[in-house]
Amino acid sequence: RRLLVLRASNEREIVAAFAGLVEQGGGGLIVAPDGFFGSRRDQLAALAARHRIPAIYETSDFVRAGGFVSYGGSLEGHRLAGNYVGRILKGAKPADLPVLQPTTFYFVINLKTAKALGITIPNALLIMATELIE
Repeated sequence: RRLLVLRASNEREIVAAFAGLVEQGGGGLIVAPDGFFGSRRDQLAALAARHRIPAIYETSDFVRAGGFVSYGGSLEGHRLAGNYVGRILKGAKPADLPVLQPTTFYFVINLKTAKALGITIPNALLIMATELIE
């Protein structure tokens, strides 16, 4: 298998990207975290369902919109970033700040979408899931 990188910055390009993914035999999709994609989550989830492409997203909003699975950090990362900005604005040197990462991650599975895609989720993943959407 090979990795395909598809780009889209408007609704038409999203449709074209899915067409290209299907044409090239893509077996799955990872949707990069992006504000634009977040605003188009319903379209992305609908196109993935229509083309029967399992997709993973950063936030559970996509899964609630019909997407397959999501895995991502909590809002703690946004809080940490805000604290960093505040410290830098108060004069701290970015190079002197420690590297921090979120410690809480969420793994959400849409069981209805899994069934529609013909995917059986192993029990080990069901147990690990933070939330199951039926």
